[in-house]
Amino acid sequence: MDDRYIDALKALSDPNRLRLFWLLVHVDQRVTVAEAMDVTQDTQYNVSRNLKMLFKAGLLTQEKQGKWVLYTLAGQELAHCKLLVDSVRALPKEWFVDELQRCLIRLSMRVNGECVIGANSEAWNVALQRIHHSL
Repeated sequence: MDDRYIDALKALSDPNRLRLFWLLVHVDQRVTVAEAMDVTQDTQYNVSRNLKMLFKAGLLTQEKQGKWVLYTLAGQELAHCKLLVDSVRALPKEWFVDELQRCLIRLSMRVNGECVIGANSEAWNVALQRIHHSL
């Protein structure tokens, strides 16, 4: 049995990692730890640990760019891993509406496609307040 498949199943068994992975499957962009922190409203330690576990399971790739580490969906060559990704892709969008909305807003704050603000910045807090006022 392929250990990568077992590692991927273990990585996705945690609700926070599943949420992060679902977002990366659906936004199809590189995401920084800071952006993921704002979107998931979790701590730097937890987000970093969860993204690293998804990376070690072969589900994500990571790339260092300046002070940022960027994570993105890894290409899946093995059929059983591809089916696992497809399974996550098929999860109901309604389960992730809030995270997806925060993610799209956070990604829209990039400059020239690059993350330029850290986690929990004043600009992010203002954007969140606008979301809450529009609801």
